[in-house]
Amino acid sequence: MRFVNIFIWLTLALILARLAAELWLASLNRRHVLAHAGEIPPAFRDIIDGPTYKKSVAYTLAKARFGDIENICSTAVLLIVLFSGVLPWLFNLFSNEFGVTVWAMTAYLLAIGSGMSLLDLPFDWVSQFRLEEKFGFNTTTQKIWWLDRLKGLLLALVLGYPLLVFVLKIVEWTGAWWWLWAWVVLLVFQFLMLVLAPVLIMPLFNKFTPLPDGSLREQLLALARRTQFRAQSIQLMDGSKRSRHSNAFFAGFGRFRKIVLFDTLVQQLSGSELEAVLAHEIGHYKKRHILKMMAFSAASSLAGLFLLSVLARQDWFYRAFGFVPGNVAPALLLFGLLAGTITFWLSPFIHWRSRRFEYQADAFAAQVMNEAQPLIGALRKLNEKNLSNLMPHPFYSGFYYSHPTLLEREQALAGKA
Repeated sequence: MRFVNIFIWLTLALILARLAAELWLASLNRRHVLAHAGEIPPAFRDIIDGPTYKKSVAYTLAKARFGDIENICSTAVLLIVLFSGVLPWLFNLFSNEFGVTVWAMTAYLLAIGSGMSLLDLPFDWVSQFRLEEKFGFNTTTQKIWWLDRLKGLLLALVLGYPLLVFVLKIVEWTGAWWWLWAWVVLLVFQFLMLVLAPVLIMPLFNKFTPLPDGSLREQLLALARRTQFRAQSIQLMDGSKRSRHSNAFFAGFGRFRKIVLFDTLVQQLSGSELEAVLAHEIGHYKKRHILKMMAFSAASSLAGLFLLSVLARQDWFYRAFGFVPGNVAPALLLFGLLAGTITFWLSPFIHWRSRRFEYQADAFAAQVMNEAQPLIGALRKLNEKNLSNLMPHPFYSGFYYSHPTLLEREQALAGKA
């Protein structure tokens, strides 16, 4: 019993420590941004005008304030869910009504997950229709927004329910080594999603059309040939029906790979700048960043499932949150709720690695383009159009940013010129 109490207090301390760190980093970043809010820093005077810079500062501060409120509320919800007894109460309710079959336990897990998602809806709505609307980014309608949530819920049920049932069945079939077999199943599922999502799932949310014939298409296809990058097609995605933010990415796998450009990106950048952005994305592929990230994700999943298998054998892990030991479903649920508290502290390492990849992809793009200026021009426009925080505190960006700041990227590219 004493160890149960120690684990309860340790869990509480870790959750509150994460919240404290989030609020401290946000405060640090806010003060840093405000210290440079008076006038445009010299490094950016040729990039952005005064009104746009003030708007970017206001956007950064507004997101920070909203983020603080969201973090406090989500932490409060997590603490209530974990320590109020509602989880074991619902578990007993499901067990008494439907039994402890894998079908019933999967329904229990999805019910809790859906409930937690519903609690996030007000924050998502305010973010889209108040914060993003205020700064001119929102282009979606209430109908599209709610339909997106409904489609997401239905997909979670259609895909998540059979997957979770299979995982729980594996626990029954394979005994102590269930975590290894579950990992294999999850890897196969993720691979199938890489292949099938661009064909079956993504079109449920967005419209994809081939990039029209013309100089831009030929320019981008010539880049693909020059870099020996095989792609089935170049497609435009109607991202503008939801937001004025922009992006580019690859979809699919192997010979089914497609290059996807947001229509907002095509509207914002010149032909050479779009070519540089695509060269950057191809750089990720050529430097095997995607494979490395997939390998890291697979290794992390394996470690996580092994840790879960260990915790699922510990009576104190169940009793700390009011469960009776014996069923793996509560352990799976608790692990999912607590995992973010642990992985939060790994964020600096994960993002440091991601930023290294971004520098390497930038260097590849500059080499392929024979100059850095097109990519620099694209980065400047994207930072301006997205009202990015041009002056984040180094601690804040180091902890949260998966991409280097604009100034860091320009300095690195200047060294490659």
